[in-house]
Amino acid sequence: MVGFGYKQAWLAVRDGDPAAVIAALGLRDLGTVSWRVGGDLAYLTQDRLVLTPLLPGARGGRWLLVAGRWLLLNAGKVDIAVLSATLDTEVQFFATYRVIELHRWERAIGGRTVRAFEYIGERGEVTDWRGDPDPVETAIGLPPARPDGEDAVPMVGERDAMRVAGDWSIDPTALDGQPAPGPLRAAAVP
Repeated sequence: MVGFGYKQAWLAVRDGDPAAVIAALGLRDLGTVSWRVGGDLAYLTQDRLVLTPLLPGARGGRWLLVAGRWLLLNAGKVDIAVLSATLDTEVQFFATYRVIELHRWERAIGGRTVRAFEYIGERGEVTDWRGDPDPVETAIGLPPARPDGEDAVPMVGERDAMRVAGDWSIDPTALDGQPAPGPLRAAAVP
């Protein structure tokens, strides 16, 4: 497998069925591709996404990851609470982009967002904070409640986003060099 994660956005779908995820996102299935080609599609195009086969991950789950720059550029267009309700499973969203120090994670279960956090380091601003931080978030330095004032803004980095992803589902940077359980699936965005 080829890992990804930095300067990227992705969804993690518990026990996700590729065909159901493609349909729920309104994508056009383009068939299978190798991990190397899929990585290029995810990073170098703005209208393609790649879906992994189910991968073992945190919390005893098997996770389908959906990655691509389109998710990074259009984060507001994917409502993970609606996606969670549609797919009847847990859905997570992660994004990290070091150019502006954007770091985001969000989690929806049963059609309800249970946690969302977004930090834009370029502005030193927490732009989204819903729900309470869990233990992995407090371990990376987030306070137990939304910080008030400029001095209270936590410094969050891309490695922190990967740590949260690894605790909630899968740290995609850890996929490098692991045996692939199958090819990736490519899809075109509408």
